[in-house]
Amino acid sequence: MKTPEACENMADIRREIDDLDAQVVALLGKRYAYVKAASKFKTNEGAVKAPERLQAMLVQRRAWAEAAGLSPDVIEKMYRDLVSYFIAEEMREWKEREK
Repeated sequence: MKTPEACENMADIRREIDDLDAQVVALLGKRYAYVKAASKFKTNEGAVKAPERLQAMLVQRRAWAEAAGLSPDVIEKMYRDLVSYFIAEEMREWKEREK
């Protein structure tokens, strides 16, 4: 990996961004595996949705965004979208398990 300052041209920049994006997607896949595993510990639909956990998590992600020099609003939206998808998938897993 090259640092942003060490990149010599746009090809370097794009290659580094692509590499980082691949890592981000792989980490999201790992996060998803934990979400699916969590469904076996949930006892009802409310536990799957866990709105209080979502709110606490968003507060923390906003703080992390701010510390990283990113927009807390953008990061919150990204996580809201991501978690909405993961909750729907976890709900599907939970319902399958409850059959």
